[in-house]
Amino acid sequence: MNKELIINVTSNEVTIALTDDKQLMELHKEECQTGFSVGDIYLGKVKKIMPGLNAAFVNIGSDKDAFIHFLDLGPQFAALQKVMERLGQRKPVDFSKLKLDQPIAKGGKIGQYISSGQTILVQVAKEAISTKGPRLTSDVSLAGRHLVLMPFSNKISFSQKIRSNQERRRLQTIVQGVLPKNYGVIVRTAALGKSDADIEQDIRRLVTRWESALARVAGQSAPALLSGEMSRITSILRDIYNDSFSNIVCDDKSVCDEVKEYLQSIAPGKEKIVKFYKGSMPIFDNFDVSKQIKSLFSKYVSLKRGAYLIIEHTEALHVIDVNSGNRAKVEDSQESTALDVNLQAAEEIARQLRLRDMGGIIVIDFIDLHRGEHRSELVKAMKGFMASDRAKHTILPISKFGLMQITRQRVRPQAALQVTESCPTCGGTGAITPTVLMDKQIENQIAYFASDKGHKFLHLVVNPIVEAWLRSGWPSLRRRWMWRYKLRLRVTSTQSTGFIEARFFDRNGKELE
Repeated sequence: MNKELIINVTSNEVTIALTDDKQLMELHKEECQTGFSVGDIYLGKVKKIMPGLNAAFVNIGSDKDAFIHFLDLGPQFAALQKVMERLGQRKPVDFSKLKLDQPIAKGGKIGQYISSGQTILVQVAKEAISTKGPRLTSDVSLAGRHLVLMPFSNKISFSQKIRSNQERRRLQTIVQGVLPKNYGVIVRTAALGKSDADIEQDIRRLVTRWESALARVAGQSAPALLSGEMSRITSILRDIYNDSFSNIVCDDKSVCDEVKEYLQSIAPGKEKIVKFYKGSMPIFDNFDVSKQIKSLFSKYVSLKRGAYLIIEHTEALHVIDVNSGNRAKVEDSQESTALDVNLQAAEEIARQLRLRDMGGIIVIDFIDLHRGEHRSELVKAMKGFMASDRAKHTILPISKFGLMQITRQRVRPQAALQVTESCPTCGGTGAITPTVLMDKQIENQIAYFASDKGHKFLHLVVNPIVEAWLRSGWPSLRRRWMWRYKLRLRVTSTQSTGFIEARFFDRNGKELE
């Protein structure tokens, strides 16, 4: 497989596309400076105890108060609070010599352990989704490339995918040789076959991160960020990078350097696959990602030979309907046609779940299969297609109504891109602007930005047809405007721009209103 990571950076957000053999597999969008990423550790202040829910609302600085349930306090919450009290009094804490308490009872009440106004250490488990604030936990874990570090534990666990007892014993020996007391780990699948030095370096890096977070508690007033997760780009690389990656392309020099530096730390010598994109065409257009986004995020998703999916989203669940389209008209055996379409749909659905980051309950209405072995084959195939999905998921057998139910972990808001467009001529109003006046409208905007706002450089983004029109002839309209308003005018185009749409940006890439 030929994997590529394509990174588009603008002044407002970073968009990361993962492609496999040129086919879009995952899309991640992250707004700049929004805070609150999964894995961030905060000093929070308890706002309100909810005895009926056995939970509390905590202020960590977000627009909506975050939520923590009693079961998310963790078995060693009492020991954590003792550490917090000592740090609050500016007393030193030697974590490796700390005496752990008995685990708190699972049937306890949250009011027994925390109260309104109390300061507690928490970690973001889920980002704010819809009307809900972030979900928190005090059972802190720190993810590394080869393992997950768990303070207040002495247990060593292994990924279920590490099946070799010999490899488990080897990894356990390495971990026990370097892991300090009062720390536990979960050894990830990525640790398979790794050297002693790689594992030891990962443990030391995570222990240092935890100790640094604790050191920041002294003198801080809640809410405060104690330890931020790495950027979305490097966290994705941490989880998915392997030798099958052929290219990582980015259109921002500073982000490009950050990725190179991180790759150098986890896979020395591989940083040369990171390339800085200098083309004039937008990076997603150049790598055919824009067109795939438009086609893959719509309600209707086409499959081969006329079959298609319909994907609907509700507040409670996601529903996917599989349709054979005109396939039923050209095949003799209805059962074989249904199985063929269902297997094809299962592969595409597995990709759509990753691509849209759909979580919660997903109900799939496959085409009815009458033979039990065919239904079992479909379930087995679905599990195989979702094996590479990093989100935790459960796939249930097909019910007597022909429905398959999937639950998939959701820790971030679902990726929902606007793939419908207003009429490029009327803008959705029904009133048409004469196209013969378009050059005058653009010139008026240029005059405003140049004369009133004092801009000496403008970047104009239009439809490809309009770009060709502005550059045609001698002297072209673009060149005449440059002479008239004494500025540098750069004209580019994107396929997603409406026919009479014109967008202006300054030299720093900030859009002008």
